[in-house]
Amino acid sequence: MNHYRLRGKTVVSFSGGRTSAYMLFMVLLHNTAEDISKYLLIIFANTGKEHPATLEFVRACADRWAIRIIWLEFRDNDEGFAVVDFETASRQGEPFEALIRKRKYLPNPVTRFCTIDLKIRIIHKYLRSLGLSTEESPVDMMTGIRADEPRRVAKIRTRKSTSESKWASMAMPLADAGVGVQDVTEFWAAQPFDLMLPTINGRTLEGNCDLCFLKGAKQVYSIIASDRTKALWWARMESEVVSGGKFTGDGARFRFDRPSYQQMIDYSDTQFDMFADHDEEIACFCGD
Repeated sequence: MNHYRLRGKTVVSFSGGRTSAYMLFMVLLHNTAEDISKYLLIIFANTGKEHPATLEFVRACADRWAIRIIWLEFRDNDEGFAVVDFETASRQGEPFEALIRKRKYLPNPVTRFCTIDLKIRIIHKYLRSLGLSTEESPVDMMTGIRADEPRRVAKIRTRKSTSESKWASMAMPLADAGVGVQDVTEFWAAQPFDLMLPTINGRTLEGNCDLCFLKGAKQVYSIIASDRTKALWWARMESEVVSGGKFTGDGARFRFDRPSYQQMIDYSDTQFDMFADHDEEIACFCGD
């Protein structure tokens, strides 16, 4: 069975990670040039906090595979998004900060509006601006979730209807095809280019937003210890959180079950273990 077959207008939601790029390659491999031209849209939603290597990788995939990847970013205006490219893409967290200013509070493990507003909704807004993805004719949206991520697969399969779900039919071709992390690892080992970020046990530690609050605490701390500057934006957002339309600096956090980003910066030269009991990573739907 061809799990990657295009059956109509289809969006590949490209996260800029290895798994997502593997899925994209398989879609290109298993469809005719005519169907790809007619049906396929490849979209990368940039938050402004992706690692520079991720942006390089997205560009490399487009160049080496001779495809067009549409780069989108959140904007706090009537349109809700902007089309950018490698040269003009934000690199200092500007879209993410604009969303926090609009919302007037920080995303957290309970209210993860960042993925929804910075990625999912702007993709739908872009599609509707093209006259695509209506309730009568929703598009297929492929996301790079593997078969060895059962909790993520189950959450999507059982997800209740949302205001966005009527515009797209979610597809997980990698999960349906039984693809696991070893398949992805072997694929990239055989390619002439790769995402220039290290992996540990199949996990790209600095993938997606560099210091995402859903990443394990030790993972975040190890990144900060190697480069403190990566944490400065996150610490500033916590210190400048908006309340009542004003920045209050009242110590709000992305999460309260571990030290703040500023504390992790301050402690980055210490030798003791700050996170003995707080290292579980929370699944994020940004993808790998």
